[in-house]
Amino acid sequence: MEKVIDAPPQQVFDVLADGWTYSDWVVGTVHVRDVDDTWPRVGSRLHHKAGPWPLSLQDTSTVLECDAPRTFVVRAGLWPAGEAIVVFRLEPLDGGRTRVTIGEDFAAGPLRWVRNKLNDLVLHQRNKETLRRLADIATRQKADR
Repeated sequence: MEKVIDAPPQQVFDVLADGWTYSDWVVGTVHVRDVDDTWPRVGSRLHHKAGPWPLSLQDTSTVLECDAPRTFVVRAGLWPAGEAIVVFRLEPLDGGRTRVTIGEDFAAGPLRWVRNKLNDLVLHQRNKETLRRLADIATRQKADR
């Protein structure tokens, strides 16, 4: 899944690097409880709640790779459902724009074994909306500069 955002890669990456904004743009994350001071360095963690109340689950997401402003990879936890590896790739385009590609795959837990067209459709729609929200924040930051 990809989206072209009307902002340069560093500006888009700055949103990824601000763990406190995750509940604003990551669909399903409803509250960020804490962010390690070292975020977004490899190994740092973001502590979040996901899912609708009263079924919200507390878990963490961990940075696996950070190559600003090109690549950002996290292991997103949502136990007991499992965890996913989420990969963001940012490609500079003419006119100060960025092509952002998101890839997500379940890496552990029950969701890893329940792959079907319905799950793929839900994941596709979730990532489409996540990229739309990411674009809104990144372009709003551009207007504020």
